[in-house]
Amino acid sequence: MTIAEATRARLDSLAKPPGSLGRLERLAIRLAETQGRVDPSAAPRRLIVFAGDHGVVAEGVGLWPDSVTTAMMRLMLEGRAGSAALARGAGAEMVLVDAGSKAEGLSGEAYRDWRVARGTANLAQGPAMSAPEFEAALAVGARAAAEADAAGVRVLALGEMGIGNTTPAACLAALLARVEPARVIGPGAGATAESLARKQAVVTEAVARARALKDPRTAIAAVAGFEIAAIAGCIAEAARRGLTVVLDGFIVGAGALVAQALDPAAMEACIAAHRSAEPGHALVLERLGLEPFLDWEMRLGEGTGALLLLPMLDAAGSLLRDVATLAEVTGG
Repeated sequence: MTIAEATRARLDSLAKPPGSLGRLERLAIRLAETQGRVDPSAAPRRLIVFAGDHGVVAEGVGLWPDSVTTAMMRLMLEGRAGSAALARGAGAEMVLVDAGSKAEGLSGEAYRDWRVARGTANLAQGPAMSAPEFEAALAVGARAAAEADAAGVRVLALGEMGIGNTTPAACLAALLARVEPARVIGPGAGATAESLARKQAVVTEAVARARALKDPRTAIAAVAGFEIAAIAGCIAEAARRGLTVVLDGFIVGAGALVAQALDPAAMEACIAAHRSAEPGHALVLERLGLEPFLDWEMRLGEGTGALLLLPMLDAAGSLLRDVATLAEVTGG
């Protein structure tokens, strides 16, 4: 009997009509599958935000300068960003992993300066990173998962911060989900008609170059971001360690696509928290084979959507562990 079958049998044995808790029961089954046990736990949990800067910002693909990446990282460490506030509300500690930002002067207990480099190269002009840089970014993510596991964390909520990172995310979505770039390009943190047109041109051309490369890892590295590659490494290592990984939106989904491409078994650890308002996210989730549990038109990133699912994971775990069986109630 599989974990899913055993969990369904447990749910159907409880003192309630079978299936009466609807999608909460599906979430309970998914949580059990990620941990390989019918009595899974949603705590302790940690939000890991991976940060990085992107050379493609120079192409005018969005509205914000890359200095905003540093400003938002600082807000997170001060506890004043949206992700920090929601993490407190969800009972999750926050760790900010700097995989490749240009930030200066950041510090704090939650800050991990594990930078591969200070921003990627401009993917509109050539490869975003070299093959060794890509491997190093994967290792940054694996290190974050290993650190969390050593601290006793059972659930990881993953987020990201990096001005311009919807551009590499769109490249990766088109490349790895095998769809046309136009289907996965959205406004990100904001766009004008002109900046969106530049973004569409940049993504279309970069994906065409990547598709011409024979080695899949080289192709991924050509259009990725340090924080996105680190997300992939974190997912893969968390899966190997039996941790539950709660995915946020489009950019984290792009990281999950990279993890899936390198190791399809990594998806066994993942739960899709929500469907982002970014147009490409639904296609990403379809490729990943994951069901989103929320659809609240969110597109902030930072792990905010993943954090909102954590209380529901508590409910799913409590349902499996704490509810009496019908046999116990009836004495049968």
